[in-house]
Amino acid sequence: MTEPLDNPGLASMHGKVSMVTGATSGIGRETARELARQGATVVVVGRSREKIETTVNEIKLETGNNSVHSLLGDLSSQGQVRRLAQEFKDQHQNLHVLVNNAGAIFMSRRQSIDNIEMTFALNHLSYFLFTILLLDVLKSTAQARIINVSSNAHENTVMEFEDLQCHRRYRFGTRAYRMSKLANLLFTYELARRLEGTGLTVNALHPGLVATNLISRNGVIGRILAFLLRFRGMTPQEGAQTSVYLATSTDVEEVTGHYFVDRRAVPSSEASCDRDMAARLWQVSMEMTGLSEGDVP
Repeated sequence: MTEPLDNPGLASMHGKVSMVTGATSGIGRETARELARQGATVVVVGRSREKIETTVNEIKLETGNNSVHSLLGDLSSQGQVRRLAQEFKDQHQNLHVLVNNAGAIFMSRRQSIDNIEMTFALNHLSYFLFTILLLDVLKSTAQARIINVSSNAHENTVMEFEDLQCHRRYRFGTRAYRMSKLANLLFTYELARRLEGTGLTVNALHPGLVATNLISRNGVIGRILAFLLRFRGMTPQEGAQTSVYLATSTDVEEVTGHYFVDRRAVPSSEASCDRDMAARLWQVSMEMTGLSEGDVP
C-alpha cells in the first residue's frame, strides 16, 4: 500500500463528490486514490473497461473507501463526452471537484471520430466540452472546484488559429501538444473570468516531468520513450501532489484563475494571459463542439 501524499492544508473530503478523468494510470490514478483516501466519493473516468475495474477495486482496497465508482468512455469522442456528462448527472446531484486530467501525445498525426486532430480533441476539447456540460451541477454545488492539468510545455507557444489541427509541421506531435497545453490555460483563465462571483473556482497546473504512459500510445517507439522516462521523471504520486492540493486544500478554496507549479501559484506565459486569444479560442471551441452561448449555464 502506498503512503498518503505529503501535502499541507488538506481538508477532509467526506461527503464530497470528485471526478477524475484519465484516472486509470499515472497522476490521474494517484489523484483519484488520494481523494478516496481523504474520504471523497470518487468517480474514475477511463476508456478501458478492464483498467477501470482494476483501478476501482485497487483504490477501494488501498483506501478502505467503498465509494469509488466509474464511468467508461473515450473522451476524444464528443458523443461519448456528452453521454458521460449525462450519466454522471443521472447518478449524482453534486460535483465538488472536477479534475480534467486525461491527455496524451501522438507522435504521428491522427484524427478523432469527429475528424478533429486527436491531440486537440483529447487534450483541449474534452476539457472544454465536459466542463461546460457539467457547469450546471458544479454551480449548484457549494465551493466546487475545477482543476485543469496543463504543462510547462505551453511556454514559448502561441495558438496558431490558421492551423489548430496541425495539418502542416506536425513535428512528432510536439507542436500539437504544446498548443493543447496552452489551450488548457487560455480556457482556464477565460472560464475563471466568466465564473467570477459564482463561488466556483477554476485553476490549472503543471504536474512536473512525470514518469507516466502519456506517450505510450505510439507503438514501439512510444513504449521505449515511456520506459526511458521512468529514469528521469518523478513518480506519479509526486506528480499528483499539486492536483490533490488544488482539490482539497483550504488554502485555495477561494483562489481562481491561477496556474500552479509545486503547489504554488506562478506566472504562466505571456501568450496564455492574452485575453483576445482566450476569447477567440473560446469561440472556436464552441463552434467545434456544436455549442452556443445559450448552452452555457
